[in-house]
Amino acid sequence: MPQLTETRFAYGDALLQLGEQRPDVVVLDADLYKSTRTVDFRDKFPNRFFDMGISESDMVSTAAGMAAGGLIPYCNSFAIFITGVCYIPIRTQIAYPSLPVKLVGSSAGLTQGPDGASHQSLEDIALMRVLPNMTVLSPADDLETMQMTIAAADWPGPVYLRVGRYPVPRVHRDGHQVQIGKATVMREGGDVVIFATGAMVWKSLEAADLLAAQHVEAKVINVSTIKPLDSLAVLGAAEDAALLVSVEEHSVIGGLGSAVAECLLERAGSPRLLRLGVQDQFGESGLADELLEKHGLQPPGIAARILSGLT
Repeated sequence: MPQLTETRFAYGDALLQLGEQRPDVVVLDADLYKSTRTVDFRDKFPNRFFDMGISESDMVSTAAGMAAGGLIPYCNSFAIFITGVCYIPIRTQIAYPSLPVKLVGSSAGLTQGPDGASHQSLEDIALMRVLPNMTVLSPADDLETMQMTIAAADWPGPVYLRVGRYPVPRVHRDGHQVQIGKATVMREGGDVVIFATGAMVWKSLEAADLLAAQHVEAKVINVSTIKPLDSLAVLGAAEDAALLVSVEEHSVIGGLGSAVAECLLERAGSPRLLRLGVQDQFGESGLADELLEKHGLQPPGIAARILSGLT
């Protein structure tokens, strides 16, 4: 079994690197610094760390002022709070003026687990990708998280970075170099194409192995940049596939599946798209693996849905 790492820990490690390299980087948190893993930055760079308390909207507004003054703020909270509670200040004070605030949603998605519907962000990608000027990132493993966190500092305008507390293995080779805006082919196959993001990349790769045992070869594409979507990769993969599938631990409305569907509408004769995710409902309390099982997002469930879609 490969070593498993929570992407939120990789994010915390990347912040420390940024702190050493970039004196203009500051970190703001909403009294969740242990959960969001900004605690190490706080301890090493106390003069550049700001605990705003349980006041996410104030945190976002403060970050906007810092960015207007030439700093690069990284703003942190649970994904559901930083996108939901703060939507209006993000929209008006950050996205509209296109300020370089980096918004980091921790404990994202269905795999947030036992805290239940109130804390599971199944809408955060939808909320952020609809905003003009906003870039939306959803890394698949620790390596991608580290690189995206560091690259975001130089990326123009606001960024939303989605990280999780669900342990995942490294799915990229050590030499992999992230390019924001580019999807990555993780596995080749000619029968079906799976577009996956975040922790679902790992699950989709395992599902592809199960499909191969049934003589179905799946291409797996990691869409770690959801906006701007790599439309060339999506349209290119659709050329010869009998079935396209999106897999995400997010609502099927407004997330990766919607982004892929919108892209495919620009191409006549596109193959069928099967969108796997949470089907227009709230989450509930449960262990992460139990919830993935219930929503058909474990490898056997993914493989079964794909086989059904091919018939």
